[in-house]
Amino acid sequence: MKNPVIIIANTSQTEMEALAKELQSEGYETVGAVSTGELDKVLRSKKNYALAIIDMSGFDESIWERCARLQEAKILFIVIAPQRSPVVQRNSMKYGASGLLMKPLATKELIAHIRAALGD
Repeated sequence: MKNPVIIIANTSQTEMEALAKELQSEGYETVGAVSTGELDKVLRSKKNYALAIIDMSGFDESIWERCARLQEAKILFIVIAPQRSPVVQRNSMKYGASGLLMKPLATKELIAHIRAALGD
């Protein structure tokens, strides 16, 4: 079976690359997006993505439109927020996020969420 492909949306190239490295060491393939434009391009590619990780830090409100598209495409996604926010919590539920995690993030916690979401 092919490795699941995970989209990582994070405006920090460094954080995105570090997370990609961690996920790849766990057997996942990754595709990165450091802007909403890049995320749009990834979503238009219509590839078979297993999951998306959306780090809200640095994105504006338009990121929620992309979350709606993920939901429409039946791509599971996990939201990572810099702090507790009622708006992020509400929108995460509204757009069907399979998880909401707060920073600072333990990689083991994220991997556990990914495995649970993908049924691994």
